[in-house]
Amino acid sequence: MSAPLAPSASLPTHRSCPLDPPPEYQRLREEQPVAPLAFPDGKVGWLLTRHEDVRAVLADDRFSSARENASSPVRRNLFRPEDRPGMLLNMDPPEHTRYRGMLTRYFTVRRMRALAPRIERIVADHLDAMEAAGPPADLVPAFARPIPSLVICELLGVPYADREKFQQWTATMLRLDVSEDEAWQAREALRTYMRALVADKREHPDDALLSTLIRTQGPDPALTDQELAGMGRLLLIAGHETTANMLALGTYALLSHPNQVRSLREHPEGVGRAVEELLRYLTIVQFGTVRVAREDVEIHGVRIRAGQTVVASLPAANRDPGQFTGPDRLDLTREPSQHVAFGHGIHQCLGQQLARVEMQIAFPALLRRFPTLRLAVPPEQVPMRDDMFIYGVHALLLGWDR
Repeated sequence: MSAPLAPSASLPTHRSCPLDPPPEYQRLREEQPVAPLAFPDGKVGWLLTRHEDVRAVLADDRFSSARENASSPVRRNLFRPEDRPGMLLNMDPPEHTRYRGMLTRYFTVRRMRALAPRIERIVADHLDAMEAAGPPADLVPAFARPIPSLVICELLGVPYADREKFQQWTATMLRLDVSEDEAWQAREALRTYMRALVADKREHPDDALLSTLIRTQGPDPALTDQELAGMGRLLLIAGHETTANMLALGTYALLSHPNQVRSLREHPEGVGRAVEELLRYLTIVQFGTVRVAREDVEIHGVRIRAGQTVVASLPAANRDPGQFTGPDRLDLTREPSQHVAFGHGIHQCLGQQLARVEMQIAFPALLRRFPTLRLAVPPEQVPMRDDMFIYGVHALLLGWDR
């Protein structure tokens, strides 16, 4: 017989250390791995904190990704029908299967590795600019944000000159402290921008992905402009926002662990393993992944009712001692693990191979160029992105010896 459930509480968000998830997750993993969760819309659902449960639910077709039926753990659900076309992240099969199948071939390991020379040049150019300007430098605008933004713009065929607009719209959409109207206006602005871009690609095609999707003919009906714009929005947001925050927060984590920096400098061939460990340790999708039960499902003796929202906590899962030895320790030599930083199941991050290549190039290059790289402010003065859906740092002032 299962123990009585505690009253529902809101999602843990308070961090006692900027590089660790909220400590409440540890207690929940041990005492109540399936915990009742109160959502801002007044509904009650469930929070999962164990690695095995998170992976199981994300791979279970009894749980839906349809966002229109879900509650949001940190603010009211802002999903509207206009959001749906092309947004495969919020879809179930067979719709999701169709869209994902169209895109997967363009994000294979082979194709992403083929981009390495261009990414190396982009990284070198930004390091040159940092070195020429001299210390101190804010890594976010100087390095972390522009590199993935430029790469995804070139990949999609989005004019890089428009970066300030789409970066601002994205930032507004991801903030927790903006009004519903502000968030929606930013979404509308980005949607309008992408529709105009798709219309332009139909008239003036190039060799980038959006034009390729327009040209591609297959057994499925041709993509509409709304679908293309939705796919483009998703790829643009995910392609620059997540990697940018991993580069900045990852640098902060490395500089906070000088022994780990030394290890990476002395053994650059281990950068692939180091990147996987940073992904696990930091887990920037800080509020987890949302699913909705299609039917009644029992987990650890707890019955989840059809229609209830479940939050699979990726940060909690990636610090689970049942899966990782010494999970709260950053260890760049850790053997490859089944971390869920990119999610799991059919919705596992489409662009994960691109993110890996970018980080595997950028981190070693930054450390090689500036052997004396260090924080230019006390660690406690680094402004953290507690107020954003994607965790990271708002700024990261760095210094080095000339």
